[in-house]
Amino acid sequence: MRRLALLLALLMAAMPAGPAAAVPAAPAEAQALAAAPISIYGAWHCSNDACTWSAVRTVAEFDSQNHWLVDRGDGRPSVNLVVLSFVNPLRLLNQTTDAGNLNGVPRGMTQDIVTYFKSRGIAVMLSIGGITYTGDWDTALAANGTLLGQRAAAVATQLGVGIEIDYEQNSSPNTVQLQNFINAYRAVHPYNAAGTDPTARLTIDVAAGDRWLIDLNQKATADWLRTDTPVLDWANAMVPARQPSASTAQANWQEHIDGKPQYNPPVPPLAPAKMTGAFYVAEGSKVRPECTGYAGSLQKATAPYVQSVAPNGAGTSSGMLGFMFWAAEKPSTRGVGTMPPNTCENGMGAGATALNIPLPLPALRQS
Repeated sequence: MRRLALLLALLMAAMPAGPAAAVPAAPAEAQALAAAPISIYGAWHCSNDACTWSAVRTVAEFDSQNHWLVDRGDGRPSVNLVVLSFVNPLRLLNQTTDAGNLNGVPRGMTQDIVTYFKSRGIAVMLSIGGITYTGDWDTALAANGTLLGQRAAAVATQLGVGIEIDYEQNSSPNTVQLQNFINAYRAVHPYNAAGTDPTARLTIDVAAGDRWLIDLNQKATADWLRTDTPVLDWANAMVPARQPSASTAQANWQEHIDGKPQYNPPVPPLAPAKMTGAFYVAEGSKVRPECTGYAGSLQKATAPYVQSVAPNGAGTSSGMLGFMFWAAEKPSTRGVGTMPPNTCENGMGAGATALNIPLPLPALRQS
């Protein structure tokens, strides 16, 4: 140790002194871990009827229950993305018109509601599926995945929105027809890396980690979420069944980044720049810190990881794209929602300020 100390002293003495001395560059590893900005800070939205969106609402009444989304307290929105959830895929395919739907789209998903968000710089998407409609996804895909994709593209054109695929089939998902759905959608709305076409946003939900929705996750990661030939814009790592600790959430997300080479077929690694992580804001009888207080929230605790996690076999840049939150207003017929007095300015709104979320949604990192 003494010899090493002496050697270091001699080396330091030999270095040039004064202003001309060069400052060594940071190692490449340290540079790679520089914090990436949060790009996506979004909420799924369930309207006031547990995600059916079956009734038309006035803008004034809707605003009275959801104003926190467009105003965190200083006039700026609390999110930069809202995903209206859910469209039933079978009703969309069949262009169903009934008490709750008009040509296959829930009656509450109107242009007025879309404009309410878009006029404040908030991007809007429609989510097709959800766990309740898994069987209807199966039926619709088996009937005609191509036509379903065309009809999703037509709705995107009509409302000026993107589309999320929420196909929660854990047992033999119909990935052949889902590929046809994606091909048909992309034939109308090609991939747009610049983010200038809102209808071109096409995303997918995957599980919190790699151990559920395995077949769907494998297909999506291998073929649709690549950085060299991207097809989908990003994947949302969905909310775990139980609200996790920060370390558990990060371990789940790390599974996507690492992949599962031991599976047959293997799940390849996913680029951090092609995924978001998700949390509950309200569940059962609890309004969570994610809604009520940023200082004690999981988005605050996990933000350093989300902004700096390094790629491990896919992608070149560090950091995930950001956060999604389940869910605004009334996600369940039982329990609390995010309506007054349980609004989320102090949680998600404060997080939007602390994390300096961009408005509108920016062009996303592509690798």
